[in-house]
Amino acid sequence: MSDLPPCGLYRTAKKIGEIEPGRLVYFHNHGNPGPGVYFPEKWAHNRAQFAANGTTIVLPLDAKALHPLPPEGFYRVAKTFHCCEKKCVQFEPDALLQLGYNGAGKALVFIPEYVNGGIEVPDRGTFVDDDVLVHMIQLKFPERERRDDLSLPRGIVVH
Repeated sequence: MSDLPPCGLYRTAKKIGEIEPGRLVYFHNHGNPGPGVYFPEKWAHNRAQFAANGTTIVLPLDAKALHPLPPEGFYRVAKTFHCCEKKCVQFEPDALLQLGYNGAGKALVFIPEYVNGGIEVPDRGTFVDDDVLVHMIQLKFPERERRDDLSLPRGIVVH
């Protein structure tokens, strides 16, 4: 199993069994009954939500069949870059971006905005070429699930 790629986001670059190239997948290298790929079912807050059940792949896996992708999340621009060869959009150093992908595994960046005292991220982004992703540095950004119940911290009494 050591010749398998690490768990993470990938774009299929070659056909893998019945799976066509050009698909966003999450590859899990140790599953039951074996290594497999999981497809996105939906997107929430510009991030793919992957299916609970995957498709087991036949081994050995051609190393060129999966193209690794940087993780979704928040990034800082390290060096000025343009979205593509046409230079439609320029991204400046130290700008905050959110990286996500479409179903074909094409990178999208979303530009957060400070609105009325809070940060909002639009649901429409800009496609960027793979080669510019090296100009972005992933931020350490704490995540938690929102709790919609009335749980209170220990020690607080409500009358």
